[in-house]
Amino acid sequence: MRVHLGCDHAGLDLKDHLTAWLTEHGYEPVDHGPFWYDADDDYPVFCLRAASAVAQERAAGQDSLGVVIGGSGNGEQIAANKVAGIRCALAWSEETALLGRQHNDANVVAVGGRMHSLEDMTRFVELFLAEPFSGAERHQRRIDELTAYEASGDLPPLPERPADA
Repeated sequence: MRVHLGCDHAGLDLKDHLTAWLTEHGYEPVDHGPFWYDADDDYPVFCLRAASAVAQERAAGQDSLGVVIGGSGNGEQIAANKVAGIRCALAWSEETALLGRQHNDANVVAVGGRMHSLEDMTRFVELFLAEPFSGAERHQRRIDELTAYEASGDLPPLPERPADA
């Protein structure tokens, strides 16, 4: 599986670690930068490229995923989620990494390079990459609502109030 990575200066060390870890574990990492430390770099430059590559490859039928990394992971998640076709989950625990895939069929995970140990963040990525989408009807229905909104800009209809409510 191809895994696209992008970050900012705060995620550079983790990105470099994950690139080696992914290779050792049979993944094909694709590094979208940055490639050197610059405290003034802008995460959208790199995270949008990583997310865009995931979206393009998935649209072409490939099973690619992505990892975006920053100090907290928040900005990187926001950037990735601006790319059509991307559902990026912020993982801050093993459970959130798993649920991002199980319930949301997330195709990119964001982690905060300053929030956890290297071992914990590697584990979050490991779990995210290995976990399948559950396929449960309620989760797919919600994803379909988001996908329809992304395509049309039309809000989903409000539910009708049940008679007994």
